Order: sequence, then C-alpha cells, then structure tokens
Amino acid sequence: MLNLHRAWRIWAKTIGSKIGDDNESDTAAILRTIWVITHLVACFFIIAHNGVKLGWF
Repeated sequence: MLNLHRAWRIWAKTIGSKIGDDNESDTAAILRTIWVITHLVACFFIIAHNGVKLGWF
C-alpha cells in the first residue's frame, strides 16, 4: 500500500502542482489523469488511422 501511495503522489506531482488540501489535490489529479488518458487514446487513434491510410497496417 505504501508503494501505491508513493506512486500516486509522484504521478500527481508530475501532472500538476498541489492546489489545495489533500482532497482537492486528489480530485484535481484524477481529472488531470482522465484528461491525459483521453489525449493518449485520441493520439493512438489518429496514428492508427494514418497508418491505415498510408498502408503501414
């Protein structure tokens, strides 16, 4: 559990600075994580689409 908590703290610091108390910071980190995942998925689909159009896949 300690490693998971430490990993969460590092990830939260990576995506943005602390903005308030722990509850607000965790909420902001969750929303930022969703935003990052959304961008990664969108980029994957853009690359896949271009790969199909160029005949790479």
